[in-house]
Amino acid sequence: MNHFPSQWGKPRQENVDEYNTVPLYNNMPQSHAAAGPMTRTQQPVVTGTSVIALKYKDGIMMAADNLASYGSLARFRDIERLHPVGEHTIIGASGDISDYQYIQHMLQNVMIDQHCEDDGHTLGTPHIYEYLFRVMYNRRSKFNPLWNALVVGGVHKGERFLGYVDLKGTTYQNSTIATGFGGHLAQPILRKAVEGREDTLTEEEAIKIIDDCMRVLFYRDARSINKLQRAKITAEGFEITEPYSVETEWSFAESIRGYGA
Repeated sequence: MNHFPSQWGKPRQENVDEYNTVPLYNNMPQSHAAAGPMTRTQQPVVTGTSVIALKYKDGIMMAADNLASYGSLARFRDIERLHPVGEHTIIGASGDISDYQYIQHMLQNVMIDQHCEDDGHTLGTPHIYEYLFRVMYNRRSKFNPLWNALVVGGVHKGERFLGYVDLKGTTYQNSTIATGFGGHLAQPILRKAVEGREDTLTEEEAIKIIDDCMRVLFYRDARSINKLQRAKITAEGFEITEPYSVETEWSFAESIRGYGA
């Protein structure tokens, strides 16, 4: 039995197959058919939203929610978008989850190679950041065009490092970073609360700022969820929390015409 959609009895243009469901290569010249169908998608299926990060006096703090959306559908609610690399680095990803998984696989291979060298050197946060920049820049045409960004945070030789890199190889470093809708909704909060206080901000204050930003994103970003993880990186190492929720208040909705009772 032929299970391909072209055999379902529905009208279809087999020469226009955006999602690569019809085996056009069967009708191609032999030189092309040998390569098989193209498997790299340019249409994102599962995506994640904002990642936020800031510097505080002891290190770096980052946060991202656990939702991965299937288009407009809140499909996967247990996706971890904060990934440790080495002992003092964490990357956070927003955008297409499949691209993020590919990046994880590449970084794992790099760290394995580095470990096997056994030469006493380890890759620090700036090195991982530079590697990701080169990967994204050199392969920018192969990644999903709607891929958003990676946030790289860590502590290297006592220095705090926080950087941004996107699919086009655009990079910058700052004391606060927010991707996705966070660039519009959370970044103003981060700038007001953090910039100029990076060397005096305590861990407790940093946690409160992170939670306030994630609360605003849950209120305003339709692709977010009130289930998030927070990570901190210090000179002693990193720690990623279990998923948790922030306190929210919705009683104000009762006074909004057309929304409340």
